[in-house]
Amino acid sequence: MTKKTRPVDRRHVLRLIGAIAVYGATALQFLGGFAKRASGSVAAKASAAGSFPTASYDWTKHRWGFGVDATRCIGCLSCVTACKTENGVSMDPHHFRTWVERYVYLEGEERPRVDSQADAGDIAASSGSVDAYRFDDRDDRNVEKAFFVPKLCNHCANPPCVQVCPVGATFRTADGVVLIDQDYCIGCRYCVQACPYGSRSFNEALGVADKCTWCYHRITKGLKPACVEACPVGARIFGDLDDPQSDISQFIRVNRVNVLKPEMGTHPSVYYVGINRDVR
Repeated sequence: MTKKTRPVDRRHVLRLIGAIAVYGATALQFLGGFAKRASGSVAAKASAAGSFPTASYDWTKHRWGFGVDATRCIGCLSCVTACKTENGVSMDPHHFRTWVERYVYLEGEERPRVDSQADAGDIAASSGSVDAYRFDDRDDRNVEKAFFVPKLCNHCANPPCVQVCPVGATFRTADGVVLIDQDYCIGCRYCVQACPYGSRSFNEALGVADKCTWCYHRITKGLKPACVEACPVGARIFGDLDDPQSDISQFIRVNRVNVLKPEMGTHPSVYYVGINRDVR
């Protein structure tokens, strides 16, 4: 018996051709991004030369780390102002590279209420300037405990943002810093969604992803990140993890430190003191 064949539907053929065109273009963009990364990017050239971002800095001789002492933070937001000023981040409440959260435990409640500078709804910004930010007032008579937690990119050793970037625009340097090559970023925002710490935002004006860089342009010149220098109480600590005498090495050595979301397997390079399991 001869097997009957279904007549070809012209509409199905057109849909198939359209799908091939769309996915083919995506594949070419994907492969093209990696080709650019391999042959033309600043990071690739620097990697081949053994240094980045300049010939005078050897990124193979450093392993940067960051510390946060939540027992010292007073929520003044000086770090946020310094970061925005240093890195040209918009002063409106929707853009940030670092931010501060307040955890408030009220009487009779087991879970904290979290005021986050990352949530514009929690912040009163009457003038639209970071200097006008203030945490919402609460009745102090009902507060059992409260503390502030500065947050920023964790510069993970196993960063999900790098894994999902389709064009290699996000990469991890030899000295442990996760950066974005904005010349190659296509604005897909996959990295923004992949970050389990909410540390990435999107720059609408440039059409690219944005994040904390630990002020890479400063630390490669022997300076500290702007937020570290601006903190009036020493709640932010930075240094070379491979140097046992550095500030960060001593901070980790004399304190019982924690990292955020260790179960994610990202191996963060930001170490905290003074937080509990409610801080995520």
